[in-house]
Amino acid sequence: MPEANECKSKPVAMPDVQGLSDRRNIAIDKVGVKNVTYPIVLKTPEGGEQHTIANIDMYVALPHNQKGTHMSRFLEVLNENAEGVTPAMIPEITRKIRDRLNAETAHFKLEFTYFINKRAPVTKAPGLMDYRVTFECSSNSHDDFIMQVTAPATSLCPCSKEISRFGAHNQRCEITARVRFDGTLWIEDLVRILENAASTEVYSVLKRPDEKFVTEDAFENPKFVEDIVRDLAIGLDAEERIHWYEIDSENFESIHNHNAYATITRDKREG
Repeated sequence: MPEANECKSKPVAMPDVQGLSDRRNIAIDKVGVKNVTYPIVLKTPEGGEQHTIANIDMYVALPHNQKGTHMSRFLEVLNENAEGVTPAMIPEITRKIRDRLNAETAHFKLEFTYFINKRAPVTKAPGLMDYRVTFECSSNSHDDFIMQVTAPATSLCPCSKEISRFGAHNQRCEITARVRFDGTLWIEDLVRILENAASTEVYSVLKRPDEKFVTEDAFENPKFVEDIVRDLAIGLDAEERIHWYEIDSENFESIHNHNAYATITRDKREG
């Protein structure tokens, strides 16, 4: 009779339930894991590095005849990069997910906060501005990479300025661009184009001379939400590295109980 510890050491065959066939004959576009918290490392234009935390989603397409996917394999692939994911790794990680799960298509998405040291316009007081950034990659017969950046800004209403005896109502807005591009495009490059499309920029630190400047700058540069997305389109059209974009602005109205919104999508390769 075998010893007790000898019996325990023998591997037990586990059924692969996910790998069974499914009779409903319905394919699933995306199945996987969401909201995985993970460290990432980003290079800065000055040659340094910024370490931050991302929320990561990973999916594959599931064929009609397969019951389920193997969720643990997503994390196995991700944890091969425990020192921190970099943007350059993302296409390779996406391809590994596709191959490891024997899928036709894989998707990899990171959402994180990126900080830029931004000085006030007059006093040059330093302050960190935070921006929401998303990297998305899909891999099938080819890789597709999209960068999304959202920048807060200020808009001032041209109509209010025109019809009022003094002053004009202004509001915070969020301007977003999703772009496909060639070569290297820094987050800072896209932030600069986004902020240039607004009535004026916002800052984390403002002394009184700075507050005077941004107030007057917005008053001298009134823009509807339509103006913002059109000016943003002009800025992105002029950037040769960007060949596709989807942009929008949402203005959080200060005198209405609703928001104003506009969006444009354009593939520059289509003329």
